[in-house]
Amino acid sequence: MTSPSGPSRRQVLVAAAAAATTPLIAAAPAQAAGPARPRTWDLTLLGTSDTHGNVYNWDYYRDAEYDDSKQNDIGVAKLATLINQIRRERRGKATLVLDAGDTIQGTPLATYYAKQEPITATGEKHPMARAMNVIDYDAVTLGNHEFNYGLPLLDLWIRQLGFPALAANAVNAKTGKPAFLPYVIKKVSLGFAAPTLRVGILGLTNPGVAIWDKGNVEGKLRFDDMIATAAKWVPIMRARGADLVLISAHGGDSGTSSYGPELPNENPVALIAQQVPGIDAILFGHAHNEVVERFVTNERTGTQVLLSEPSKWGQRLTRMDFTLARERGRWTITKKAATMLNTNTVVEDPKVLAAVRAQHQKTVAYVNQVVATSTVELSAAESRYKDTPILDFINHVQSEVVGAALAGTAYADLPVLSIAAPFSRTAVFPAGDVKIRDVAGLYVYDNTLEAVVLSGAEVRAYLEYSAKFFRTLAPGAPVDPEQISDPAVPDYNYDVFSGLDYDIDISKPVGQRITRLVLAGTDTPVADNAQFVVAVNNYRRSGGGNFPGIVKTQVYNAQQEIRQLLIDWAQAKGTIDPADFFQPNWRLVREGVPVF
Repeated sequence: MTSPSGPSRRQVLVAAAAAATTPLIAAAPAQAAGPARPRTWDLTLLGTSDTHGNVYNWDYYRDAEYDDSKQNDIGVAKLATLINQIRRERRGKATLVLDAGDTIQGTPLATYYAKQEPITATGEKHPMARAMNVIDYDAVTLGNHEFNYGLPLLDLWIRQLGFPALAANAVNAKTGKPAFLPYVIKKVSLGFAAPTLRVGILGLTNPGVAIWDKGNVEGKLRFDDMIATAAKWVPIMRARGADLVLISAHGGDSGTSSYGPELPNENPVALIAQQVPGIDAILFGHAHNEVVERFVTNERTGTQVLLSEPSKWGQRLTRMDFTLARERGRWTITKKAATMLNTNTVVEDPKVLAAVRAQHQKTVAYVNQVVATSTVELSAAESRYKDTPILDFINHVQSEVVGAALAGTAYADLPVLSIAAPFSRTAVFPAGDVKIRDVAGLYVYDNTLEAVVLSGAEVRAYLEYSAKFFRTLAPGAPVDPEQISDPAVPDYNYDVFSGLDYDIDISKPVGQRITRLVLAGTDTPVADNAQFVVAVNNYRRSGGGNFPGIVKTQVYNAQQEIRQLLIDWAQAKGTIDPADFFQPNWRLVREGVPVF
C-alpha cells in the first residue's frame, strides 16, 4: 500500500519485479545501412499526459460528443487505439508506454467516483484504473491533481493499477524517505542473442502540490525540487544498471511558476535536461501544451536530451524513437526523434469503452438531473471583461454560506466579500431546466470554500494584481474582447470581487489600475484599515496564482466543495433568478469612460 510513511513491501516488490522480472519485449534489429556500420536496434516510447479523467470522447457538460474549434478528440479510448496500432506495427520490437500524470481529476466521471460514489467507500475500481489497465502502461507518474481527493483515495487508485506509479520527489515528511516508488528499471529484449537493454524510468511530480493541496498533504508529504531529485536518482539508476534513462515528469518546460518563490520551480523540465547529466529523454506534462520535439543540450556532457509534451485530455500521443548500438560492451543511442499523433484520426478502442461503459453511463445519468429552473439564459462568455449574473451567482452563494457560518462569531459584523474567477468561457445556464452538468460546467474545479480577513489595503493590492490580466489599451484604441487579456495570464488567474464597487482602468500601467474602490452602493472610498471577511477557494487561499495577502489563517473552512454548494443552493431555491443575486459592481474603464 502506498502511504506517506514510505514505500510498502508491495511497492518494493513491484520495483524489483519491474527491474528484474518484467517480461522481455522482443525487438527485431533494424537494417544496417552498410557492412561497415555497427548493428543497430530500435526502441519506441509512447507517451500520454494530463488525461484528466477523460476516457470517452465525451463532453459531460454538453451531454454530447466532444468537439472544439480545432476538431480535436479526447479520451483514453482514443489513445488506446493509436497505442495498439503502433504495437501491432512493431510486433516483435520494443515499445514502452508511459504517462506523465494528472489522471484522476478533471471530468464529472472522475469526480463521481471520488465524491458521489467514492472508490474508498465502495471498493469499486476507478474508471481511470480500468481504462489504463486495458492499455497496459509500463508506468505512470503522479501529477499534482492526483492529490486532490486525499491520500487514501490516491493510495487505493495506485493499488488498483496493474503497473507502477512513480513520484521520486514526494517524500514522507517525517522520515524523509520516498513516499512512492521513485523509479523502475525495465529489462527490454532487443532480439535473439542481443544483450538485454535496461531502461530506467524516473517519475517526478509537481512541487506545487504543497500549495494546491495543502490540506491533504501538510505534515504528511514533502515535495522536493525536481531538478535536485533528478540529480540524486539518475546516478543511482545508472549505477544499478540502467543503460537508458527516461524521465516522466509532471512539470512544464517554461522555467516559470504560477506560485511564489517559496517552493521549487513548477515548470523546470528544460532545466533538468540542461543541468542533470545522464538523461536521454523526458516525457512531460502539466502545462497542457503540445511540444512535439525539443532538444536541450546538457551543459556538462553536451548530450542532446529529447523532450516532448502530448497536449491534454488524450488529444495527442507522443512517439519517441531511439536507434541503439552496442559498442565496447555498452549501449549507445545513435539517433533519437519525436513525433506527435492526433487522436482525431482514429476511433475509440472498444475494449476500453466496455471496461468503463457502466461508470460512464451512471455519470451521464447523474449530471443530467435537473436541479432548478432559470428565469433567463445566463452565459459566462463575457465574464472575463464584464460583470455577469452567472459569475455573481458563484459569489452570492459563497458569501451567503460564509456569512451564515460566521453568525454569532467575532467576525459576524464584518462585511463579507467574495472572490470568483471565470473558469469557463462556454458555461451556460439555459432558460428553463438547469441540470447538474450546467452547474458543473460553470465551476469545473474541485475547490472547497474558505474565508480569511483582509484589510482594505490588502483588497486593493489583490485587485491590482488581478488586473494584470488585461492588456494595456490607450483611450480611443480599438478593443477586441477576444484579445483584451494578456495571453500569459490564464482565465482562472483573474478574480473578480463582489461586495465592493470598483473600476479597472486598462489604459494605465499594471499596479495603477484600480482607480475607484468604494463601499458597495456608495461613494465612500474603502479605507486601508477597513476589515473584510473574504470568501475564497482553497486553491487561491493556499497560494495558487501567487495573489498577494491571501495566504493567511482561515476564519472559515468547513471543507465544503463549492460546486456542490452551488448545486445545493439551486436545488433549495428551485429557481435561478438574477434578481436574487446579480449586483453589478465592477467595470473596465479608460480614463473613467466605460470600455463596454
